[in-house]
Amino acid sequence: MIVCKSPAEIERMRAANVLVADVLVELRGAVAPGVTTAALDALAERRVRAAGGVPAFKGYHGFPATICISVNEEVIHGIPGPRALREGDVVSIDLGAVLDGFFGDAAITVPVGRISDEAGALLRVTEEALYLGIERARVGGRVSDIGHAVQRHVEANGFSVVREFVGHG
Repeated sequence: MIVCKSPAEIERMRAANVLVADVLVELRGAVAPGVTTAALDALAERRVRAAGGVPAFKGYHGFPATICISVNEEVIHGIPGPRALREGDVVSIDLGAVLDGFFGDAAITVPVGRISDEAGALLRVTEEALYLGIERARVGGRVSDIGHAVQRHVEANGFSVVREFVGHG
């Protein structure tokens, strides 16, 4: 059963997601060679808590951090630590926050300094795929329409999707 949210609940969801978006923008600006993944995690936690939120991932099934951060070949759910980012890395940052009882959750992928042409193409193609998927999200549509648009574009450009981690059910 799908539970429909009231306009007031939707506004609270929006506020939680605006918080996540704002913190991700700040994290994007903090990504640089020499910055550790733990430092980015600490920044995220400070910002979420300062806004009255609670990190959504921290403690979930024992997860020890505020962000999931994956560098280069790491697929998802990387744990922040002492690893320092290097020029040419590609880093994915996933952040969830609870604000006023509602969850916000989003992720970004950021180049660290100058990246290879192949990494640049990957970032371009995946961003294009995101927007193609958004175009397919519509009333009466199927979730599989979104995934199909994304997968078709990604594979047409020589990349692939990790099937074990697509969507959240």
